[in-house]
Amino acid sequence: MSEGNFSRKGNSFNRQQSAKIRKSTDKNGSQSNPRWLLMGFGLSAIAVLSATVGALLALSLSNTPLRQARLTPAQEAVFNQEETVTFDSLQIPKLSRPVNILVLGIKVTSDDLPQLRNPDLGYHALVNSFEGLSDSMLLLRFDPEKEYVTVLSIPRDTKTLVKGRGVTKINDANLHGGPALAAESVSNLLNNVPIDRYIRINVQGVEKFIDALGGINLYVPHNMKYTDHSQHLYIDLKEGQQHLDGGKALQFLRFRYDAYGDIGRVQRQQTFMRALIEQALSPRTILKMPDILSVVRSNLDTNLTTNELIAIAGFTAQKDRSNINMVMLPGDFNTPEQGELSYWLPNRDKISEIMAQYFEIQQNYYNASHISDPTTLKIAIQSNKDNQETGQKVVEYLRNNGYHRVFLSQQFATEPLLKTKIVAQQGDNYSAAQIRADLGVGEVVVESTGVLKSDITIQVGQDWVIPEFNERQDSSFKTISY
Repeated sequence: MSEGNFSRKGNSFNRQQSAKIRKSTDKNGSQSNPRWLLMGFGLSAIAVLSATVGALLALSLSNTPLRQARLTPAQEAVFNQEETVTFDSLQIPKLSRPVNILVLGIKVTSDDLPQLRNPDLGYHALVNSFEGLSDSMLLLRFDPEKEYVTVLSIPRDTKTLVKGRGVTKINDANLHGGPALAAESVSNLLNNVPIDRYIRINVQGVEKFIDALGGINLYVPHNMKYTDHSQHLYIDLKEGQQHLDGGKALQFLRFRYDAYGDIGRVQRQQTFMRALIEQALSPRTILKMPDILSVVRSNLDTNLTTNELIAIAGFTAQKDRSNINMVMLPGDFNTPEQGELSYWLPNRDKISEIMAQYFEIQQNYYNASHISDPTTLKIAIQSNKDNQETGQKVVEYLRNNGYHRVFLSQQFATEPLLKTKIVAQQGDNYSAAQIRADLGVGEVVVESTGVLKSDITIQVGQDWVIPEFNERQDSSFKTISY
């Protein structure tokens, strides 16, 4: 634990301090990298690139081998046309600059396409098509200058302006204007961030992809059960560590029938993506890449070139857990009146902060204004339901060290953790690193899988040791439900 109390006079946490803390955190984190990270070095890196090159050549010699849509010149102009790739001495493609890629998960049923409607079928069957609503939406940033990957999750119910449709849900854009209109709508929502490329994947492709990988190991946070006979959708997953095949993985990703609806689903998608990245970037999986890509080819549509695919694969394979940031579009639920639609209402000020920190939009203004005061941070403590006493000890420790807005959450942690996780729920990794320095334990992760309305969520693991300090007399549990 850090020595002494955590004292502050005014808003004194400046950029220099944050840089030191972040450097210290990175140094500590580097000592505990999981085994799969070793593949990013030496011969393993060559194997990654070789397998990827072979996979793409096996698919096609076309410049854009996975492209399905034909865009007009005006639609093509929506995407940034600047060169993204350079070549090293061995003529292996490398990213030459940061690249932003819009990923759309598309779910289309037979009822969505008039030519495929079949009343005699008795249900709405899934169809391999890209001409529908986007069921999920991500903006990925691969940044070779800062050496990190950022995943921004955009809830499908986000309220925004879509050209030709007016103010509506953002998932409407792909249905009425394909990837170009979707990219244009996302760019407008996110302070005119440039969109370089797009990827569309039909949900049937997700199932095939997971099966081709051999399944995925994942902790299911609670029992999930739901039945929709009209879509032949049957979800039945049990809480606990599970090995999910493609069908069950799709159940996990589609489930949104709990208190937080689609936002809870976005949080689970981030958990899924982190597990997928860690398992997909293994040497064994890379060697299977030709087969995997051939299986899902018909379910993918992207304007990424062959060289860009190779460069991105090589770049991502060398990243560890601490270099992958996952944030969710800041916002809040609306309170719809009878008959009104439910929306996710974007928070413009916090969006500007996210875009500045992770996408370099208005960076100078953000860096000058971002001064973190620990007394203003809303910090949620999550512990196991049967171990709330330990959670309360963490609350008291942080309060004694100057953090005044700390509470024990009633949203209990379910997954048993060996190591405490300090979750930068709103993307504020500077403050998360600051708290990590004061706790002396845990790892900082940038993802939106914690308590929804917190700034930072601390998920208490088995590495927590009660520090020596003068405990307050009032040890009653103080819980807040969010």
